[in-house]
Amino acid sequence: MLTGGQILIECLKEEGVDTIFGYPGGAVLPIYDALYDADIRHILTRHEQGAAHAADGYARATGRVGVCLATSGPGATNLVTGIANAYMDSVPLVALTGQVPTGLLGKDSFQEADITGITMPITKHNYLVKDVADLPQIIKNAFHIAQTGRPGPVLIDLPRDVTASQAEYRKAKAPNLRSYKPVMAGARSQILKAVKLIAKAQRPVIYAGGGVVNSGGHEELRQLAEMLMAPVTTTLMGLGAFPGDHPLSLGMLGMHGARYANYAVYESDLLIAVGVRFDDRVTGKIESFAPEAKIIHIDIDAAEIGKNVPVDVPITGDVKTVLKQILKELKAHPNEAWKEKIEVWKKEYPLEYDTNNGLRPQAVIREIYHATKGKARVTTEVGQNQMWAAQYYTVTRPRSFITSGGLGTMGFGFPAAIGVQVGCPDEVVFDIAGDGSIQMNIQELATAVTYELPVNVAILNNGYLGMVRQWQELFYNRRYSYTELHNPDFVKIAEAYGAEGIRVENKADIRPALDQAIASSKPVLIDFIIEREENVMPMVPPGEAINKMLG
Repeated sequence: MLTGGQILIECLKEEGVDTIFGYPGGAVLPIYDALYDADIRHILTRHEQGAAHAADGYARATGRVGVCLATSGPGATNLVTGIANAYMDSVPLVALTGQVPTGLLGKDSFQEADITGITMPITKHNYLVKDVADLPQIIKNAFHIAQTGRPGPVLIDLPRDVTASQAEYRKAKAPNLRSYKPVMAGARSQILKAVKLIAKAQRPVIYAGGGVVNSGGHEELRQLAEMLMAPVTTTLMGLGAFPGDHPLSLGMLGMHGARYANYAVYESDLLIAVGVRFDDRVTGKIESFAPEAKIIHIDIDAAEIGKNVPVDVPITGDVKTVLKQILKELKAHPNEAWKEKIEVWKKEYPLEYDTNNGLRPQAVIREIYHATKGKARVTTEVGQNQMWAAQYYTVTRPRSFITSGGLGTMGFGFPAAIGVQVGCPDEVVFDIAGDGSIQMNIQELATAVTYELPVNVAILNNGYLGMVRQWQELFYNRRYSYTELHNPDFVKIAEAYGAEGIRVENKADIRPALDQAIASSKPVLIDFIIEREENVMPMVPPGEAINKMLG
């Protein structure tokens, strides 16, 4: 006989779980008692939101399901932002929450919250376990749902009497969910329609997103691009789906995308959209997005196809599988003239910044790229730091650029970097942060120090909530309403936690500081004092077409 907590641990081991990110409390004491003897690593974060984001970072870097654990009531509700973040970015996550005993449900008991109701709109599915005998099958089904189809979070709510009661442990059967059968292969008729359109195209552009990364379809994407000699632009979530140093790469498109990427999409006659959702930050004014293009849209989630932009050939299926189907039917169709036109745009409109005066954030990002030889796992916070990182850190492999795209969660990057470092212990990890967002989860320095995780944090410190200030400058007549920050001494904070702290104020000191950080076995926080009113450019103003850019 095992307790429900012990059965839970056995089920997690059966799913290959080796790490849980969590924070204990009364309602999860039976689970934590079982963890005391378990050979699953538990990372004690300093806030439940940190646990959710760390599990998210772990999942994105490794391709495995991330697991976070919190107690009932405020512990569970503190996970909500992290769960919503994983839902928006299609990250496989299983969130385990404690709950009051079943007999006290619905009675406004101490630390009771209807977490299944709260999270229903931001999970693929959730469960309230009322019988310990159901636990193994629920765990099996939850992991299956989280990591198949369009990945996403699943929540399992565990009343304390369920995890404390005893039962025989019986292994679960293979999942058999009649209403959940993700489609993997594209319909052959649609594949042939797509191939026909591709053969006719003279100005094709491949527009790739996070679905390519999730499916592992990056190699098939490269083959398709090279066969067609078609340029590839990616969303923020798609960075790494196609090598950023490849001659056919256009980098990121959209509001802060490269000018040549936006021009290519605007003038294309065929847009092959792969694992994307046509987010408004990508499309700009929807009526002017790729106005001359036929659109092929490939996605695992049928609900995304045609939701924002009408498409000519919809294909529901796993990106990797569908790309293989297309490659099997396709003949080489190079487009030399189109490639040459894009090369002209690249030379005419490069991403550039002032290299002569002051400490520029773009220079910091480029030096991080050079110091790490482009091989770091990079996380970001949200704001100007995120966009500069996307523009100036050339991402060459999948699962190495990890950021909050859909929800845009400040405070995500640092705990996510901790999860990445746990999942990839032998790799260099950098969180590129702003001085505003880093303070939302700076307490996780204690986690990094406690577990000897050599995460590096590069704070781009301009004394502002930079992206909001930029919008106030451009669209609100420089009326800087509540965006100026009065920051603490970040170096002293790092040292107080037991990490290393370095301050950089001159361009010449960037590389020595980075080399020192990379060589250290401790977490290192580098406070880069950058030009205060540097803006992220180019920029598509809200409501404008993507070819109408500032900067």
